[in-house]
Amino acid sequence: MGEQEPNKAKKHICAGLLAHVDAGKTTLSEAVLYCSGTIRRMGRVDNQDAFLDTFALERERGITIFSKQAEVVLPAMRMTLLDTPGHVDFSAEMERTLQVLDYAVLVVSGADGVQGHTRTLWRLLERYRIPTFLFINKMDQNGTDREALLRELRERLDERCVDFGPDADKAERDDALAMCTEELMEEFLETGTVQDTSVTAAIAARSVFPCFFGSALKLQGIAEFLDALQKFTCEPKHPQEFKARVFKIARDAQKTRLTYLKVTGGCLKVKDAVGENAEKVNQIRIYSGERYETVNEVLAGTICAVTGLTDTRPGQGLGAQEYSEPPLLEPVLNYDVILPQGTDPHQMLIRLAELEEEEPELHIVWNEQLGQIQAQLMGPVQTEILKRLVQDRFGIAIEFGSGSIVYKETIRSAVEGVGHFEPLRHYAEVHLLLEPGERGSGLVFASECSEDSLERSWQRLILTHLEEKTHVGVLTGSPVTDMKITLIAGRAHLKHTEGGDFRQATYRAVRQGLRQAECCLLEPYYDFRLEIPADTVGRAMMDLERMDAEFSVPEQLGAEAVITGSGPVVTLQNYQAEVTSYTRGSGQFSCSFRGYEPCHNTEEVLEEFRYDPDLDLENPSGSVFCSHGSGFYVEWDQVPAYMHLDSGYGLLKKEEEEEELAVRTARYRGYVADEKELQEIFERTYGPVKRRIGDWDAPMRMKFDSEKPEKEFKWKKKTPLKQYLLVDGYNVIFADRELGELAQINVDAARQKLMDMLCNYQGYQKCEVILVFDAYRVEGHACEILEYHNIHVVYTKEAETADQYIEKTAHEIGRKYQVTVATSDGLEQVIIRGQGCALLSSRELLEEMEHASREMRRDYLQPQSGNGAKLFDSAAEEVAAHLEDVRLGRKLFGEGQNPSKKK
Repeated sequence: MGEQEPNKAKKHICAGLLAHVDAGKTTLSEAVLYCSGTIRRMGRVDNQDAFLDTFALERERGITIFSKQAEVVLPAMRMTLLDTPGHVDFSAEMERTLQVLDYAVLVVSGADGVQGHTRTLWRLLERYRIPTFLFINKMDQNGTDREALLRELRERLDERCVDFGPDADKAERDDALAMCTEELMEEFLETGTVQDTSVTAAIAARSVFPCFFGSALKLQGIAEFLDALQKFTCEPKHPQEFKARVFKIARDAQKTRLTYLKVTGGCLKVKDAVGENAEKVNQIRIYSGERYETVNEVLAGTICAVTGLTDTRPGQGLGAQEYSEPPLLEPVLNYDVILPQGTDPHQMLIRLAELEEEEPELHIVWNEQLGQIQAQLMGPVQTEILKRLVQDRFGIAIEFGSGSIVYKETIRSAVEGVGHFEPLRHYAEVHLLLEPGERGSGLVFASECSEDSLERSWQRLILTHLEEKTHVGVLTGSPVTDMKITLIAGRAHLKHTEGGDFRQATYRAVRQGLRQAECCLLEPYYDFRLEIPADTVGRAMMDLERMDAEFSVPEQLGAEAVITGSGPVVTLQNYQAEVTSYTRGSGQFSCSFRGYEPCHNTEEVLEEFRYDPDLDLENPSGSVFCSHGSGFYVEWDQVPAYMHLDSGYGLLKKEEEEEELAVRTARYRGYVADEKELQEIFERTYGPVKRRIGDWDAPMRMKFDSEKPEKEFKWKKKTPLKQYLLVDGYNVIFADRELGELAQINVDAARQKLMDMLCNYQGYQKCEVILVFDAYRVEGHACEILEYHNIHVVYTKEAETADQYIEKTAHEIGRKYQVTVATSDGLEQVIIRGQGCALLSSRELLEEMEHASREMRRDYLQPQSGNGAKLFDSAAEEVAAHLEDVRLGRKLFGEGQNPSKKK
């Protein structure tokens, strides 16, 4: 096409369409293009003629694989519309596109509601701080409920989702807007309404999320949606200085390399020199579907494709633009590439590297030990696409082996890693502080080294070497992540240091630190949503427990049940086939990538890998020192003794350990003093206590009680308790009128009273009582197990209910001991019966506790020697002494000894 000058519209925004697969995103893009006059006829995915599905395989499979753009001209603005992939296997392509969006349109299926991948998209939009409009599609289908969908959006995405439909009540909308921010609330209270300019600013700040309902296929609600886009969006401000961000690399039909970028500041002209190597721009193209127009100049805010650049990569910043953050979504499966007979693997590696340039998430790797090419992918659909791409572009029919999980490694505590490289006429020494980072943070690099000891240029070089390499762990040789690496000391030689010396010292310092650290193996996890018939809940929960998944209490929705949770990819990846089988096709299992969590079966994985870090010659842990004119190798555990520098970190760590030891010693002495005082009180009341070996102070006593031969002391083997009682705390509290009324006033008091009641009941029944309370809504709460007198009190961890904890515990101990579970939850009772445990309803337990209380009172109130009141006082004293005995603990008086026990 001919050349033209850039279009100078009043307002220009870049908006992207995002959705869970099959939500109707491509159909919505067709409707927007048609209603705006960009195309004359709406295409359809079914007819394989959608305007933005330009790749043949996209039309065949009916899914979007690559992001595409279209230029849309509206009366009040010009919009670059980006259509992104919806399938989870191509999430990385979608995430790269987010980096250049001004606004996003999240498409939700009105028939399916919020899916697992929808929530993943929402987290990504939050991470990149992109203002978002929501379009709830397919509202023409039977069974869709607008109010129910709006409630679901507010519960599962954000409570600031507001209905902006044309038939929504204006007063209700203003009232909902006023609840989103304090500024909107003040304006609403002062004027009784909310101005459009205020709404526009709130949307841009991600304080309001407008929701629209309609049907893209039938063009319902499209015109109103486009009017709102023009009315409630604003063009971002851009600096005068040239900046641009690369988000995609592709090739056209003539194999010309295209760099897709967004100009974020200034302007870009043909023949401008950009990039690290100052390459010249030969051509600037503005694409719309398969067609494009060439221009001589593009202004800030424009998305275009340029030719002539050979060294660009996705995420790169040009000009003054900084690099983008590392992607959140990563490949989780590793596949062996199987080549046809006679194919040169090294030539194929070069060709696949060209595809990796366009799809960085492929991670094409050459395994030297196996002599094989490996590719990291998101899932099986992506393997089919990659095979087709290789066949079409290179004429080679490749296959893939069975996928294996991509593991990662991290550390649990801080450690100093040291590396030294000093063969003859070379010198470099590096000290690094390795610290565990937040989950999902990746690798973070920093420097706290003084320039007086190491020049800034050397420090920058060390940081460059840290960033350029994929560091691998010492457990399985998997990539290291979620760690902060800080340069804390280093030394160079005035004559003998070269750049490559610091590369060797830096790599060895990282490796030496990992060899010292407490390492942790990580594996990928999925968030899942399981929708099944209610009569298959038991089977589903057993499956999820078997697959080491954590899940919520099933939610009953009519004849169906919904279970949400998370679990390892390795166990969940093929579960959809099982769901389809046992639900006869009516169940649906959807997953979205959650991130990396500690591996659930570390020992099995380590046994499978059999990785020996000492045999990994490409990643040495030791250092090279020089003596008498020749270099010699020092093993990693001996390196600190040879180092030329002291970073000071070891001294600081030693001081911290000494301070902690002093605090612990003080606490211990106070504890011993308290125990001695309690012991004296007890002995004054009941006489001296005979102790046994195994008591907490037995080793100390044996040192001085030499008059008694050691053979007189025998270990008393504890007899395991045969009966367990598991109690769902809140279930019991709200089953009792008195406890329930107390909980309405003070729930802590209700818990305390139930705990005291169970203490008395345990003393009567002599069973092991485990009282479980929900703490699953407490953010960041870890499972807490407390000893309260003679019972165990459990507060569950975040996202784990009391039911789940009881089920897990009953499963673990039900085969060894006699277990009774006290709950009135119907579903829980069904599951517990399946574990072979006995059941008590909450009401039955309360009646048993009342009966036990009456029996104990009757025993103590029986008159003897004509002095019942005196006997009652004596009994009360014995009960108080018994509780004091329990409080002192078995460590002090020995298991089973209770001087206050009534005989």
